[in-house]
Amino acid sequence: MDTADADRFDPLEATVEGIHAAIEAGETTAEALVGTYLARIDAYDEDLNAILTVNDAARERARELDAAFEEGGFVGPLHGVPVVLKDNKDTGDMPTTAGCAALAGSVPPGDAFVVEQLRESGAVILAKANLQEFAFGVDTISSLGGETRNAYSLDHRPSGSSGGTAAAIAANLGAIGTGSDTCSSVRSPPAFNALVGVRPTRGLLSRTGVIPLSETQDTAGPITRTVADAAHMLDVVAGYDPEDPVTARGVGEVPEGGYAAHLDEDGLEGARIGVVRSFFGLVDEESGPGSAAEAITSVTEDAVAEMEAAGATIVDPVEVADLDRLESARVLQYEFARDFDRYLGTLDDPPYDSLAAIVDSGTVAEPVAERILESEILDVDYDRLDENLGYLRRLDRRRQLRIDTERRMVEADLDALLYPPSAVPPVRIPEHQPFAELRCELAAHTGLPAITVPAGYTDEGLPVGVELLGREFDEPRLFELAYAYEQASGHRKPPEGFGEL
Repeated sequence: MDTADADRFDPLEATVEGIHAAIEAGETTAEALVGTYLARIDAYDEDLNAILTVNDAARERARELDAAFEEGGFVGPLHGVPVVLKDNKDTGDMPTTAGCAALAGSVPPGDAFVVEQLRESGAVILAKANLQEFAFGVDTISSLGGETRNAYSLDHRPSGSSGGTAAAIAANLGAIGTGSDTCSSVRSPPAFNALVGVRPTRGLLSRTGVIPLSETQDTAGPITRTVADAAHMLDVVAGYDPEDPVTARGVGEVPEGGYAAHLDEDGLEGARIGVVRSFFGLVDEESGPGSAAEAITSVTEDAVAEMEAAGATIVDPVEVADLDRLESARVLQYEFARDFDRYLGTLDDPPYDSLAAIVDSGTVAEPVAERILESEILDVDYDRLDENLGYLRRLDRRRQLRIDTERRMVEADLDALLYPPSAVPPVRIPEHQPFAELRCELAAHTGLPAITVPAGYTDEGLPVGVELLGREFDEPRLFELAYAYEQASGHRKPPEGFGEL
C-alpha cells in the first residue's frame, strides 16, 4: 500500500475493531498505521512530553505482520494495533527505565510477561511512555522524561504514575496503552484524560518483568479510549504465568468468550450500584478550594443520574471502610526498596545495585527524591519483614478489608460501588496533585477490580471520571456496566490541539 492509500484511514479515535476493519478493507496496513502514529508523536509530543522512547523496530514488525496477513489473515486479536507501554515494563529490545536517568541505558534480558502476550497477539510495540519516576507518586515527573502535561490542558497535571501513557492515548499518539497501578495509576490518569482504565483483580495479570513498587499491590492494566478496547486488551494480557505464582488465583476466572463478550448496551438495566458518599469531597483543606471538590461532585452526581436513567437502581449511600482505616493498610513503605532491589538483580549488568544507591547518585527528580528521603523507605530492614509486626498487621488488615467490602456488597445485593477516582480535578503545574484526594486505596488494598470511565468535564473543560469497583474476578460484570454507561452517556471527546496532521 502506498502513502495515498494509507491516508484513507483516519487514526483519530481509532479502535481495535476499526483498525481491523480498515485492514480487511484494504484502507490501511500495519506499516501505514505505525508510520502515521510515529508522525503524530513527532508533531505533537514536544508539547505533551508523554513519550520517552520510540521503538526503532516498529516498522519492521509491522511489515512482518502485513506479510503474515497477506498469507493467512490476522495473526491474533491485536494484529497491527500500535501500543504505547508505560516504561516500567521490560522490553528486551528497548531500554526499560521507570523514568529514571540512572537506568537510561538499561535493556533487560527479555520481555515482561504481559509484553510477550501483546506481541503474541499481533500488537506492535510503538513507544514507551513517561511516568512518575519509579511509579512513586501521582504527578508524572521523572529525571529522564521531565514533566508530562495533561492532553486537555497543557497547564495541568495528567495525574500519575501512568500519566505518560494516558496523555499519549488521549491525544491519539497510539491506539491503546498499558499502565500499572499500585494505588491510582490506571485509574486517576485515565480519569484526568477522558479515558478508560482497568485495575484487574489481584492475580489476573502477571507482574513478571514489571518494575515493582509494591509486590502485594502492583498490577498492570489497560488504558484505552473505549471500554471495548480495554476488554479486547484484557482478553490478551490476562493469564497464568508460572513465574508469578499469584496468577494461579486467576486460573479459570477468565469468562468463556473473553471480556469482550460482555459488552452489553443494556448492562445497566436491573443493576444495583452503591454510591460511596464518604469518598466525595475534600479530606484535607490544604488540597485546594472547596469549589474544586464541588466540580468533581457535580459531574459525579450527573453520572449517577445517567446510570439510573439507563436502568440501574442506585443505593445511596453505601458505607465502606473509612479513609483512615484504608490508609492504615498501606504497605508500600515496607516493600518498595526490597522489591526494586530484587528487580535490579534480574538485570544482566545493572548500573546500580539498589534503590538507595540510585537516590544517593543525585540523579533522581527532586520531588521524587524528596519523598523517598522524607519517608522511612530506605531505612526498612526488608530482610526481616517476616518478623516485622507493623508490616504483618497491615497485610492482615488488607485481608479483613477485602472480606468486609465484599460482605457489604453481598448484603446490599450490589453489582458495583461507585465513587470519583479523585475528589479534585487536575491541578495546575507546578502544583503537585494531592494524593490525599485520590480514592485509590479501596481497590488497591482489597485487590478487588475497578474500572474508570469518562463521566464528563468541569466548567474549565477538564475531564472527570467515575470509578466502579466490583467483587473479586467479577470483571465481566464491570465491563457490562461500564460499556452500558459509556454508550448511554458518550462523554469521551478528543482533546483540542491534537487533530489531523
